[in-house]
Amino acid sequence: MVDSFITDVIGYRFRNVELLQQALTHRSYGASHNERLEFLGDGVLNCVVAEELFLKYPQMNEGDLSRLRANIVNQQNLSERMQNIDLGRHLLLGEGEIKSGGIQRPSILADAMEALIGAVLLDGGYSAARDVVVKIFSDQLKITGGEMLDKDPKTLLQELLQGQRLSLPRYSIIETHGMAHDQIFRVECVIPELGIRTEGEGPSRRSAEQAAARRAYELGIRS
Repeated sequence: MVDSFITDVIGYRFRNVELLQQALTHRSYGASHNERLEFLGDGVLNCVVAEELFLKYPQMNEGDLSRLRANIVNQQNLSERMQNIDLGRHLLLGEGEIKSGGIQRPSILADAMEALIGAVLLDGGYSAARDVVVKIFSDQLKITGGEMLDKDPKTLLQELLQGQRLSLPRYSIIETHGMAHDQIFRVECVIPELGIRTEGEGPSRRSAEQAAARRAYELGIRS
């Protein structure tokens, strides 16, 4: 039974099994799908992770706390969690989604994770939902802040945008100057949905992109 399997995995038994079934139902399958639960679970997940990080790192500033949260609450990480705990195979998808590989699609898996947390909130209250989040993400919540922050700016920016379900940033070279063996690259980073456009310079395209991404990330966490 799916409910007993999920009870073992997340450490919570649903009283209303229909909520669990709805959390695992994609809109392609039927009218009673998980999109509203996903909205609820997204808020709970962000709140719980923010609370855990706030208490764990009392001296950390807002920017670094936001970076830590973005490292955990993003589409790629949520979908990987669903795969790691083997919940993806219990999703209810329409035939079209099944044929197109929806069972492996990160957006569908991440949405289902959020919906599951939302369903726990409705079924058992905030304390139960909080316990489930802490259990599922326990290993990441135990990692030291320095390890979690040790990511390059482009990766951090990508995870931040994925967490908000926004398109990835666009990088383009504005200009290069200097001798061939000593060039300086100027690159722009554009995130249309947030109205962000930043520039960065460096001795290589990659370093210039990293500089632009760092500025875009700093703007993004304040959006």
